[in-house]
Amino acid sequence: MSLKTITDISISKVEKSKIDTFDFENVSFGGAFTDHMLVCSYKDGVWGQVEIKPYGPIQLDPSARVFHYGQAIFEGMKAYKDSNDEVWLFRPEENFNRFNKSAIRLAMPEIDSERFIGGLKALLNIEKDWVKKGKGNSLYIRPFMIATESGVIAGPSKEFMFCILLSPAKSYYAGKVKVQIAEHYSRAANGGVGAAKCSGNYAAQFYPTQLAQKEGYQQVIWTDDATHTKLEEAGTMNVFFRINDTLFTAPTSERILDGVTRKSIVELAKHIGLDIQVKTVLVEEIIAAAKNGSLKEIFGAGTAAVVSQIEGFAFQDAYYALPEMQDSESFALIIKDKLTGIQNKAELDPFNWTEKI
Repeated sequence: MSLKTITDISISKVEKSKIDTFDFENVSFGGAFTDHMLVCSYKDGVWGQVEIKPYGPIQLDPSARVFHYGQAIFEGMKAYKDSNDEVWLFRPEENFNRFNKSAIRLAMPEIDSERFIGGLKALLNIEKDWVKKGKGNSLYIRPFMIATESGVIAGPSKEFMFCILLSPAKSYYAGKVKVQIAEHYSRAANGGVGAAKCSGNYAAQFYPTQLAQKEGYQQVIWTDDATHTKLEEAGTMNVFFRINDTLFTAPTSERILDGVTRKSIVELAKHIGLDIQVKTVLVEEIIAAAKNGSLKEIFGAGTAAVVSQIEGFAFQDAYYALPEMQDSESFALIIKDKLTGIQNKAELDPFNWTEKI
């Protein structure tokens, strides 16, 4: 599949790049951005011209509906550079399709692939020097859309802004994390917006995550809203459980985000011969497996972290440490190594997931 191209585009570049003064070795995830960004506005029922311009503040009316009614969606993607200095995207069509699914759920306009993928391609061609080679290095891509129409009448906006920001990135998490299984708070509910990548989902997670952090845990494993018996996501990631030599992960639903990394891990695990099952995972099953020693690993999966190992979890005032194992025996690390190898073009891509810019 070839990436879409775009012709209706305005480009204005910075007078002098800041790349020579940027510290790539000590960058914090999502904390700094490249020289340029992409902006496109929606008004009178149509998307306008794509602009690539110097990164900087945007001006909004205080009554812009994003501030009052929360119409805001985003995506998370990455660009990688191989040993030949070629820049690659990983499954961009998946992010494009999910972005539009989120837009529909939030009563926002869909965007066409020429503006989303074609615009991103044009932006990356300008900023390709910001993509660094080497294991763990990437350029994080943040497409987002917000409601910009002024007025505080409760109703969907008729005007929107689509933007793409680029941020140099290294590994998101350092080392393993401890988590707490939720017993009261929920990430999402049936009929809600859990399957959409909307900003409000993340805002609602912050408070219960803060409570967990005060008790010494980095993240929360979310459970279903009705019974709190089904394990669904870990922090801002999808989650996998290894019992003996079988991997389990919950099926996507109205409550669970259809993660690109998640679906890639499912396909990759099958391809390399691992036993993986997509099924409802119960809290009681994981507690029993932890007690009898058959629970070997838990790990989160997402664009930012790729794979994040979990060293133990808490539930109802009890803490369950996971066993130590050699790197060569860890399904999490085997999968992470193979997946990042595909993303960085260090390994063959049997799935045709990577797209060259």
